[in-house]
Amino acid sequence: MTTDTSSASAAQAVRRPLDMQAAGLMLIFCIALGLQQVAIKAVAEDISPLAQIALRSVIALALIVGTARLRRIALWVPAQFGPGLVVGIGYTLEFAFVAYGLNYTYAAHMSVFLYTAPVFAAIGLHLFVAGEQLGPRQWLGVGMAFAGLVVALAPRGTVSADILIGDGLGVLAGLSWAATTLTLRTTTLSEAPSLRTVAYQLAVAAAVLLPATALLGGFTEMQLTPLAVASLSFQALIVSFAALLLWFWLLRRYLASRIGVFAFLSPIFGVVFGVVLMGDPISMNFAIGGIALLAGLLLVNAPGRHGRARAVARQETNRE
Repeated sequence: MTTDTSSASAAQAVRRPLDMQAAGLMLIFCIALGLQQVAIKAVAEDISPLAQIALRSVIALALIVGTARLRRIALWVPAQFGPGLVVGIGYTLEFAFVAYGLNYTYAAHMSVFLYTAPVFAAIGLHLFVAGEQLGPRQWLGVGMAFAGLVVALAPRGTVSADILIGDGLGVLAGLSWAATTLTLRTTTLSEAPSLRTVAYQLAVAAAVLLPATALLGGFTEMQLTPLAVASLSFQALIVSFAALLLWFWLLRRYLASRIGVFAFLSPIFGVVFGVVLMGDPISMNFAIGGIALLAGLLLVNAPGRHGRARAVARQETNRE
């Protein structure tokens, strides 16, 4: 136990601010995640969102297992089963909420509310992880983000209960994502190979969502149209396999708060894709609330002068 803690602490100390390579990779990651909500909703009439999440998890898990065998990386480590199960449950709940939420709300809304996750994660890290405490500027960002959430969710004209339900499920998805981030930062999974971490998530998702989808009849009316196959392929290969591996690879090497700043580009891409490809409407209060939400998220995670000074000091220490 002592060895694991020491190793994790040492690895945490050498994580660094984003460089140009990481920024470019995060941009690709954000585009992929911004498009996933649109990809799910675009073929929802052919394959239910829950069935899409289940099937893509199985396909991506097969790719993970094959890659791990080629690279001779052990996916099963008994000591990490507990945190791995928690991470898997959080991932499963996240996308279950996304799948059900897209039945009620617009893809653009889901893209924004899913990314309340960094706010919840920042609060959890502040409470449980040394060195991640929030200052006045970060707390101001949290307040601005939640104010934006209230404005964006404020009913306009005729109250639509469906939209409010879908948006609420998006917030629950964000909470689930934040829980997985906190688990990863506070357990031995922090330094586990990315393939192993992704395998835990996908295995639990497949084990839970496949029978759930079958019981709900999600496979009986499935139509494998060309668009449905293309969407499912994109979700499995790009989102659940490549993007998740990239995310955990970056988390092991760079400061999570810096990565979080770039991750907030994902809902912006999601809104753009939702408007351009799906014809989703954007009301004035949603636009204002969404902008305030994103501005608050940036305040929570953007490094200040003292943060930059500490980063430079760490770099100098590492060179020595």
